[in-house]
Amino acid sequence: MRTVYLDHSATTPVHPDVVEAMLPFFTEEYGNASSIHRFGRNARVAVDEAREKVARLLNAQDQEIYFTSGGTEGDNLAIKGVAWALRDKGDHIITSQIEHEAVLNTCRYLERNGFEVNYLPVDQYGMVDPTDVRKAITDKTILISVMHANNEVGTIQPIAEIGAMARQREILFHTDAVQTVGKLPVDVKALSVDLLSMSGHKFYGPKGVGALYMRKGAKIQPLAHGGHHENWKRAGTENIPGIVGMAKAMEICYQELDIVSKKESQLRDALQKGIQETIADVRFNGHPTQRLPGSLSACFQALEGEALILSLDLKGVAASTGSACSSGSLEPSHVLKAMGVPIEIAHGSARLTLGRSNTQEEIDYVLEVLPQIVDRLRSMSPLRPSKEVC
Repeated sequence: MRTVYLDHSATTPVHPDVVEAMLPFFTEEYGNASSIHRFGRNARVAVDEAREKVARLLNAQDQEIYFTSGGTEGDNLAIKGVAWALRDKGDHIITSQIEHEAVLNTCRYLERNGFEVNYLPVDQYGMVDPTDVRKAITDKTILISVMHANNEVGTIQPIAEIGAMARQREILFHTDAVQTVGKLPVDVKALSVDLLSMSGHKFYGPKGVGALYMRKGAKIQPLAHGGHHENWKRAGTENIPGIVGMAKAMEICYQELDIVSKKESQLRDALQKGIQETIADVRFNGHPTQRLPGSLSACFQALEGEALILSLDLKGVAASTGSACSSGSLEPSHVLKAMGVPIEIAHGSARLTLGRSNTQEEIDYVLEVLPQIVDRLRSMSPLRPSKEVC
């Protein structure tokens, strides 16, 4: 059976060159980077080189990069770390309603511990209005956290404008850039961010490794206490193979960024056009232009998204109903709800996200099987959609 992978926002395959770069650090160069003998020194050099590479690609300084286990830890370290470090200064945090659960649940935890959090609304395209951010700021605001691009609908947020506003008010600004690093140019200075979290497995690196950019001078409290690792900000022996692999993956992505982005955008547009022409009652979600190149979110009315995804899987097509971290939940997407999508329509959502290896032939195959699946599922549905394409 033919297989087509359209779930690159959930995770990506590790690039072969990344695997090759990592292998020596599982076998010959297996030292602990804290050891002073040759094995340890070689491991330390590898970490330092990876840190330098990540910093250069983000337009940051080496000492501003802290390696983590991924995006969730990076979000927690940034938000909780700032909250505990600056609690004497204020207890107010601003974020948006469409953040990843790693941000939302961290903010809810802080609310239970005495902090006040504003969850800003978004428009019909999933875009945060910088004016709403400005209005929400108080003299007790210590942190603003707005994601760079949404993981479900792909909408790219006006981060530079929000960052400039935060900088002017001397408020720390964090962005979850898990979906944009490796897909878009990410310049921490141009974006005016103080903290930025990323995850290696989203851009053809290994799972279990990420990084937090923290601007020099920003204050956080560490979450884990132990040794001196990561300049006392993140205790624990470094994941040397993962760190090396993530830096290599990031380097590859930015070397080929323009070519890959153009290809993904073209294939995504072809997929969207094909769906529009062959399937009625489909609502496309997210901003029409300000979105990630390989991201396509759609709601197929009068059917359940889970049934659609399982049916696609039986045909060899891998996709998701939204965030991979929310799969298994019977609740409709909190992102779509915040965008004003009616609940009965949101239940029919599907996220189709393309990557560097997808081809036009694969898109043609999806457009061959998808209309058949939708027709079959709708024939069993008590709801009968109209014939008008949305």
